[in-house]
Amino acid sequence: MAMAAEGAPGAAAGGGGGSSSSVSPAPPAAVEAVAAEWMLEFACSCLCRHFAEQSGAEFWRWRDVAQALINGLPQIPPHQKKTVYLCQLLIRIAQGKSLGLHFENDQRISPLESALSFWTLLEREEMKLEKLHEDIRRLIQIQIVAVHMENRYFKEAAEVLERLFTDSDSDKPLRVKLATVIKTKDPYVPLLQSFSYSLLISKIKSYIELFMKENETNFLIQEATKHVASKGLGAIALQKRPVEVNENDKSDLETKQRSMKEEWYIRNQSHGNIKKPTVRRSSGQKPKESRALQSLNNTQNVGKNGVSFVAECSRRRQRWTQKEDLELKLGVREFGVGNWAKILVHGNFNNRTSVMLKDRWRTLSKRKQN
Repeated sequence: MAMAAEGAPGAAAGGGGGSSSSVSPAPPAAVEAVAAEWMLEFACSCLCRHFAEQSGAEFWRWRDVAQALINGLPQIPPHQKKTVYLCQLLIRIAQGKSLGLHFENDQRISPLESALSFWTLLEREEMKLEKLHEDIRRLIQIQIVAVHMENRYFKEAAEVLERLFTDSDSDKPLRVKLATVIKTKDPYVPLLQSFSYSLLISKIKSYIELFMKENETNFLIQEATKHVASKGLGAIALQKRPVEVNENDKSDLETKQRSMKEEWYIRNQSHGNIKKPTVRRSSGQKPKESRALQSLNNTQNVGKNGVSFVAECSRRRQRWTQKEDLELKLGVREFGVGNWAKILVHGNFNNRTSVMLKDRWRTLSKRKQN
């Protein structure tokens, strides 16, 4: 990056006594423009790294920095188009499942549709990654439809399909498949599961890795790296770095915890092993828990709110409301008996589990028979 080397801090200083006076000062506007380019490249690099690491708080912080720098550009310099397009792409992909969020004036355009437009611009900037480009393009298209279906916006999913695909022969097979999927009104079909959002994120990370290798010469990164190495700041930064938990990981953990508890409950209920705990008040000690309960408590405490298994049991005794019963009946009508996980996801229930839905349906069925 020749421009960065010429304008690097200290490049004009440190010479002979009168050497600096012979160099005419650079116009402030030109200096600001060069510095802004360095900062934007650095912000994009940070945005890429935190997207790849799924470190939410840092990603949003650098999103704000990058967006402010982009908004300050009177026009995008040709050599920075790729940087700007990538920043905008990552910001939209990171919020791709938020259909209530709009980046375009047209309120119909979802974040992923907006992301697709920036991916198209990126494709025009380079031609050497055709296979990866095609994979990411198809994944974005599929997930635009999938996100609408997950939110039960089936009409909108059909409308977006018309906007996404042309009548070209290359688009026709995927368009026909997605049209068939939309008619099923089932967001869990194999096609959508195989070309999942997590796969899209993985492909984007692969692209980021290639981009980062191409931009290792960024001046601010080089100078900051030298400074950290000379001051021995690397170890200190690692010690102070907060441990962040990815939201997807949290969701997976909570799902696993719920499955463990449900499995334990069903297994012990079938064997008649669930008994009311005997509370001993002597010596002010708490009653001992079984190893199974202790294990469940320890697992649950890793979660976001540290909810104990006792609290989980208490919600099992919560009365069902007429509204919840109606939600359950509507869910069974749409998804069928036995699809409790789907009904739970799409229904508006008050802190219930799929096992609780199954038990409640059994109770309602018995009442109807009587």
